[in-house]
Amino acid sequence: MSQTFAIGIGGAAGQGIATPGDIFAKIFSRRGLHLNAYNAYQSIIRGGHTFLTIRTSANEVMSLGDGIDLLIPLNQDTMDRHLRLLTAGGACIYNSDTIHPGTPADGRQLCALPVSKMADITRNKVAQNTLAMGAALRMAGVGFESLESVLVDQFGRKGEAVVKENVDLARVGFEYAATNFQPFRDPLPKTENRYAVLSGNIALAMGGAAAGVKFYCAYPMSPATGVLHWMAAHGREAGIMVRQVEDEIGVVNMAIGAAHAGVRAMCATSGGGFALMSEGLGLSAMAEIPIVVIDCQRAGPSTGVPTKTEQGDLWQVLGAAFGDYPRVIAAPLDIGDCFTLIPEIFNVVDRFQCPGIVLCDLLLSEGRLTVDPKLLDFNPPIDRGKLITSNGAGVHDDYKRYKITESGVSPRAIPGLPGYIHVVSSDEHDEDGVLISDEYTNTTKRRAMMEKRMRKVTGIEAAVAPPVLQGPHDAAVTLIGWGSTDGVIREARMRLAQQGITANQLQIRWLVPLHGELILDILRGARHTIIIENNYSGQFARYLRSENGFVPHGHIRKYDGEPFLPHHIVEAVQEQLAGTTTLSVPTHEVMV
Repeated sequence: MSQTFAIGIGGAAGQGIATPGDIFAKIFSRRGLHLNAYNAYQSIIRGGHTFLTIRTSANEVMSLGDGIDLLIPLNQDTMDRHLRLLTAGGACIYNSDTIHPGTPADGRQLCALPVSKMADITRNKVAQNTLAMGAALRMAGVGFESLESVLVDQFGRKGEAVVKENVDLARVGFEYAATNFQPFRDPLPKTENRYAVLSGNIALAMGGAAAGVKFYCAYPMSPATGVLHWMAAHGREAGIMVRQVEDEIGVVNMAIGAAHAGVRAMCATSGGGFALMSEGLGLSAMAEIPIVVIDCQRAGPSTGVPTKTEQGDLWQVLGAAFGDYPRVIAAPLDIGDCFTLIPEIFNVVDRFQCPGIVLCDLLLSEGRLTVDPKLLDFNPPIDRGKLITSNGAGVHDDYKRYKITESGVSPRAIPGLPGYIHVVSSDEHDEDGVLISDEYTNTTKRRAMMEKRMRKVTGIEAAVAPPVLQGPHDAAVTLIGWGSTDGVIREARMRLAQQGITANQLQIRWLVPLHGELILDILRGARHTIIIENNYSGQFARYLRSENGFVPHGHIRKYDGEPFLPHHIVEAVQEQLAGTTTLSVPTHEVMV
């Protein structure tokens, strides 16, 4: 394992936790380091425990890790909850005026800041935050100039007085640490690399812009609201019409209307809002109008736990709407993939004129990750499929919007294009778009149209990349996951290797089409298989079994609202290989 450095900042909502998190993230990225950040918080505006973790390294940071090297508690509650997370050689920087330290394990340093003697706390209620940042960076071997530069950027819009106050406070903390605290054994490294720092929501929104989305609409619902925020801030510049709609029923229908008019249209929500979109998805399928819907999963059901993560919506999206129809469902593997997946899925739904669903989750949506700028291609290949945008040689009496073809894909003309006339309806229809059941149901036409649409499934399966087994083929254990568990499973595999247990990994990105027979061929040679997912019932395990009859040797499931940490998977694999159990449910040791 490469050397990483993890910071935990905790307190109550309203204590200014986000700002030091942003500052640390900027400093790490400017030093050419990778970072992985996640904020565990409650669904109230003020109060409630908040704990932000930022882990950095010169190499890829695949997960949040298992411990904290530096703890900055802004209140007593955070000290009491998280002091035991400190790793050997770690330190805790705290306000000794208001916080009483616990007893740390051996080899941990308690760094008390007498804040009231170092700053005028009657003028600055969050002085402890800035003092702690200065002290922390001094201990980490970062020069003060780096911190000063970021503080100027962070507070510049608030005026010179605010900038000077924070720079002065940071310098006091920096100098105090130089004479009172021991530096960390390994100073923070620096490279010449440069990375973008994105949340999953921002990456999804930027991916939409790269894909050529020209219409975006949404009703605010966490954890998907960040997509709307980015679109609202940048939509005009990017040439995207952005609308906040009264509810998710209106959202999906407005997106369908925009797509019917010929533009690429996208919307995002969470599970509860997606439920309201189900009927609209059926319209998209019947009218063969391509749209992309993003579902950022929270812990459910009902309103559930709005600020916690889960992979609990799989069966909802598999069964969205009613009747049989072709669809595409994909789950991004990490925050960078949130960007690259959007142009890919738009190309597929445009080619096959069907709805597409991106199944994200709060861990990715609201987490932050460094992304190589080379991955952020704003000129990706664009395939609009059989979209007719000019009338060619005049009137086209032979144009049939739902022409029966061998591929199941019919020509699609933009409505209003001279020479092309067609009818679109939510009812079943013939090739011309005329309803088949006004006087009696034409069963022959119904069967032919149904078979036409479903022939798209074969083409869709050929259009998307199948999953690939990562790691040695003769591994002792094969770990199977989907979507956002990719990074933490990869890190767990590395830790298992250190303990002499070889592991490979099959991570599923495209859920529909699943490539079920190919997956079965891959897994036939596996010695011991375990499916890992963030839900109670093993939704992906059930789905895989329904598609190809595969039953794994074991399961690891987590459904407490928090993401997997590497040791959860490592310990579960060990107990299952030992024959202790076939179902492991890791406990999240600290209440966040």
